[in-house]
Amino acid sequence: MSMPSYPQQPNADQAQYGAPEPARSNGFAVTALVLGLLACLFFWTVVGGLLLGLLALVFGILGALRARQGRAPRKGMAIAGAVLGALGLIGSAIVLIVGISVVNSGSFQDFEDCMQSANSSAEEDRCAEDFGDSLFK
Repeated sequence: MSMPSYPQQPNADQAQYGAPEPARSNGFAVTALVLGLLACLFFWTVVGGLLLGLLALVFGILGALRARQGRAPRKGMAIAGAVLGALGLIGSAIVLIVGISVVNSGSFQDFEDCMQSANSSAEEDRCAEDFGDSLFK
């Protein structure tokens, strides 16, 4: 004996207010957290820190806005992803600024000249040692 099939009744809230219930997950929050973690791990690379950090920040803000509007859960996860993305972005910007300043320094130009005039690996090693010493003075 089988049970009779009844038509699906709408949720009481949905029928009353006409709005669907909130999603069970927040894809923006999860994406922001994963990208934020990757941005913090790879902040020393331009792609890792700048690109992933910026994407994590954007997805974190979108996820937090959705959670604030009641359309999705995990507001804390979205905020954590945005913060990690911002940290990766800041760290990568600092590494980029330091790298550019080292490349544009006079001691780097001296290093390039020394390497071009070096005839052996011993002379190249000496150029590298001199450059390292000049950086940390």
